[in-house]
Amino acid sequence: MKKVCKIIVVIISVILIWCCKSTGEDTDPLLSSKPNIVFILADDFGLYDLSFMGSDFYETPNIDKIAKNAVIFENGYSASRVCSPSRASIMTGQFTARHQITDWIGARSGEEWRKANRNDILLPADYNHVLPADLITMPEALQAAGYETFFTGKWHIGDVGSHPEDHGFQINKGGWEVGSPRGGYFSPWENPSLPNEEDGENLSMRLAKETVKFIRKERETPFLAYLSFYAVHGPIQTTEEKWRKYRDKAEANGIADHGFEMERVLPIRVTQDNPVYAGLVEQMDDAVGLVLDELESRGLMDQTIIVFTSDNGGVASGDAYSTSNQPLRGGKGYQWEGGIREPFFIQIPGVEHQNVEYPASGIDFYPTLLDYAGIDLPEDQIIDGVSLKPVIEGKSLGERPLYWHYPHYGNQGGEPSSIIREGKWKLIHYYENDHIELYDLEADLSEENDLSKSNPSKAKALKNQLSEWLKAVSANMPRKDEQHDPALAKKMYQEKINVLMPRLEAQRIEFLSKDFDPQNHWWGSQTKD
Repeated sequence: MKKVCKIIVVIISVILIWCCKSTGEDTDPLLSSKPNIVFILADDFGLYDLSFMGSDFYETPNIDKIAKNAVIFENGYSASRVCSPSRASIMTGQFTARHQITDWIGARSGEEWRKANRNDILLPADYNHVLPADLITMPEALQAAGYETFFTGKWHIGDVGSHPEDHGFQINKGGWEVGSPRGGYFSPWENPSLPNEEDGENLSMRLAKETVKFIRKERETPFLAYLSFYAVHGPIQTTEEKWRKYRDKAEANGIADHGFEMERVLPIRVTQDNPVYAGLVEQMDDAVGLVLDELESRGLMDQTIIVFTSDNGGVASGDAYSTSNQPLRGGKGYQWEGGIREPFFIQIPGVEHQNVEYPASGIDFYPTLLDYAGIDLPEDQIIDGVSLKPVIEGKSLGERPLYWHYPHYGNQGGEPSSIIREGKWKLIHYYENDHIELYDLEADLSEENDLSKSNPSKAKALKNQLSEWLKAVSANMPRKDEQHDPALAKKMYQEKINVLMPRLEAQRIEFLSKDFDPQNHWWGSQTKD
């Protein structure tokens, strides 16, 4: 009943908007007919995993093509350092602390955290495990305004009853509660929403093919095609051909004497030389090219907005230790820029390529795309994001704070903390010991110089502002773990240095060796005789 009611509300509001606008003058030709929208969301894809952004190892010609024709938000962010919260924020236009999906769905919290073989100072906060049904999502708002809506790929913001088709997508190919490519990147995979068709088929290409099928459909209405890759989430896999290409490239570039250094909690990758990961990146880029080719061949480029972004930073620690995000510090799961600063590209018909410095977040896609479609935001629903259209048109938007709330421990080494960015200033408040860090991002992109002690007035003002906002949205908080053992924690930390670090370096060299063989027909990409 709630779902029906909210759709009725959106339909009524859209009718009223149309009636009002029908008496006015047409100004922007793009708004005179609603644009198609192709939203491409990569998983765990770092800002510097693109050749366009300066990587001399990865090759991404198709994503680069989007970037070269897009409005690039140089200070573009995901709404979270991990996937589920970020994805929920794109759908709702809300900060994570407001919709309360603050960790990846499935992560332990409270006393259950101890079962993860951790020994931490805090017990992570509880969080929402489903996308709230009473919120009108971006696809629901678009569907109510006449859009045909399609989803393919990774969902991970709800179980049965809270899948893509329950939140505004009329077609769902591959979206369910699991956040990783279960079964791997080559068919046969395990996905009840994406049947296997051909042994050895690549998952990223299959998602692109499903998107192409949808785009080819004859229709008289605009469409939203939401292509949500599982790539480049672990487990990292590729073909022998692509692995060999990048192994040879790494050798030609000169293999560094080490690939990892110790971050605050875990080892972190400091080189881009993983040939398996590079092949996975190229596979995703190939899939993006398939969709772009279809739009071009059908003459739809001048009618279609294309978005490319990621849900969080590249995995430099934990998981598969896949990539380096330098010069950004950290990566997926971390509170520093490597965890949250993302590719943030919006290609708009009739709008020339430009770079915009205005800080933007994943919460802004919802209001921005509705604005370009000529649709007002739903009434009686808080939208934290803003339309970026004025900035794209060269107008000014007032400075506003951006917030991140992660009262959890990341698998990758991130610490329970909350963040505020306002202007050039970024403040991180840590919950283990109540300390803060303050950075001037214009002068210190790598977050090497904590200015909290040299600029106490700015630090105090931002901390107070952050605290007041967290109270206003009733943010969930972690609590002290009375069973924490400091001596055991020290021992576990030393094991990361003495055992984990050498193991990671050995695996790195193995991936780069000429006789590397994963011993399962390259993860199923080569079908057995």
